[in-house]
Amino acid sequence: MNRQVKATSRDPVTRYARNVLSGKIIAGPHVRAACQRHIDDLKGAPLRGFFFDLEKVERVIGFYRDVLKLNGGEYENKPFELLEWEKFVVGSIFGWVDENGMRRFRILYTETAKGSGKSPLQAGIGLYCLVADGESRAEIYAAATKKDQAMILFRDAVAMVNQSPDLSAVIKKSGVGEQTWNLSYTLGDGSFFRPISSDDGQSGPRPHAGLIDEVHEHKTALVIDMMKAGFKFRKQPILSMITNSGSDKKTPCGVLHDYGVKVASQQIVDDEFFAYICALDETDDPFNDEKCWPKANPSLIHGLPGKKYLRSQVKDAKGMPSKEAIVRRLNFCQWTEASNPWISRDVWQTARRVYDWRDLQGRRAYGGLDLSSTQDLTGLVLWIEPEQQGDPWHLVPFAWLPEKGLWSREDKDRAPYTTWKMAGFLETTPGNAISKLHVLKRLHELQDFFDIQCIAFDRWRIEDLIQMAADYDIPLPEMVPFGQGYKDMSPACEAFETVLLNGEAVHNGHPILTMCAANAVIEQDPAGNVKLSKVKATGRIDLMVAAVMGAGVALQHKEKPEETIYNQRGILFV
Repeated sequence: MNRQVKATSRDPVTRYARNVLSGKIIAGPHVRAACQRHIDDLKGAPLRGFFFDLEKVERVIGFYRDVLKLNGGEYENKPFELLEWEKFVVGSIFGWVDENGMRRFRILYTETAKGSGKSPLQAGIGLYCLVADGESRAEIYAAATKKDQAMILFRDAVAMVNQSPDLSAVIKKSGVGEQTWNLSYTLGDGSFFRPISSDDGQSGPRPHAGLIDEVHEHKTALVIDMMKAGFKFRKQPILSMITNSGSDKKTPCGVLHDYGVKVASQQIVDDEFFAYICALDETDDPFNDEKCWPKANPSLIHGLPGKKYLRSQVKDAKGMPSKEAIVRRLNFCQWTEASNPWISRDVWQTARRVYDWRDLQGRRAYGGLDLSSTQDLTGLVLWIEPEQQGDPWHLVPFAWLPEKGLWSREDKDRAPYTTWKMAGFLETTPGNAISKLHVLKRLHELQDFFDIQCIAFDRWRIEDLIQMAADYDIPLPEMVPFGQGYKDMSPACEAFETVLLNGEAVHNGHPILTMCAANAVIEQDPAGNVKLSKVKATGRIDLMVAAVMGAGVALQHKEKPEETIYNQRGILFV
């Protein structure tokens, strides 16, 4: 092929791109970038040996319309008429070719909100590659880490075959009903479509098309690598990945998202990678402005998933801060810093006040201390008691890290610790491990500055600190043991959330406490009790653990003499 087919009014791909760029179609920044890339490539890509073939675009769109049927609810047995954004995606994938007529794009990454219709679109790509792509012995896989996950997408394909007389005539199913496990193309010289998973123990797949759903759930790139490994056996293989937005940029999905953003914006030139990534603009607030919803929900103009549904999601999330991140991620394509953050961004920012903790000198205070064992972050958060009725509690945080290895810790945690140290938000202790003695001396200084009533402390780390205080004759406030399980943490978490929501507690925007708040994740037992989870969190939460322990003694403190194991008179053994 040595010439480009000129884009015309029949060209739905270019028409969509121009409508997005003109503002006629509402789209987010990364979709706008992808559209600009297409327009730029119409002029520049032929110089790199790539051309846009409108006939191939019309052929694949016609396949969806004339061969495939939708299923379920009001869409049962209706022709699969691709929406404008779907035509842009499918048309781009199959329309851009090299000078030999082979597909230009090998990797497709599509990220949209829940309910946009990604899975049927993906199944259609697989069926087209199976029966209409002219590939001998084509191997089409719905791939996932677990077989049951791979079956979800595969069942969509099976349902489409069942609904389509044209496909039913040329595809033989192996298995019955929900147990169907293979689709064989009877005219395709051994071509098949089947689910595959990394736990099958299979090796050597040679995919003509690999389809991966819900990429954000993949903890490793094993499945992606498994599909790519077989590409060398094919002339124009395709790996199509679809997903909702995720919660951890260090996962394969996060890496693909960031890479796709750069490719779409042409910061990186990768002629084999196509990205359609829905997102809001930075100034958009989906909880207060419905006009931005189509940026994350490209099918919304056609009723999917529906404004009524989205409104109900927003309403529920506003009343449940821990649900907000899920709604933002799944329904509005906003990457969150934790899979189920406990305190929402808006709630945290609303509780921010401007104050200098030094102006609170002499006030009664309670605190929580989360002491690390070696190199991790140590946090102390004091709750400064209100002096007048109606005034809020003031949170005063302190943070420590070892001086040695601070740069490597900064890279590992992806946090600007060096900058925070220079700004006075982080204290460092000598050596490559936390100096408990340094923390003890600082705590003693704060005891002279505030009227500290008691400090809550993780039970299993308390003995070493108390022994060191005794050895160095450092008097401390009363140290109260505080369990990290549901029994102690649940009422403290609930009390913390309540005062924060009611404006009864405020913070001064301390960046390390704010980072920990963004990462804080709760887990729940069958009885509904909650606690903070360091395992599930995507980053450091140490200062939030300290803050919750502080809440436990500040807001619910009912001290009994036998519960205090250390005070200025010495150690009491129970």
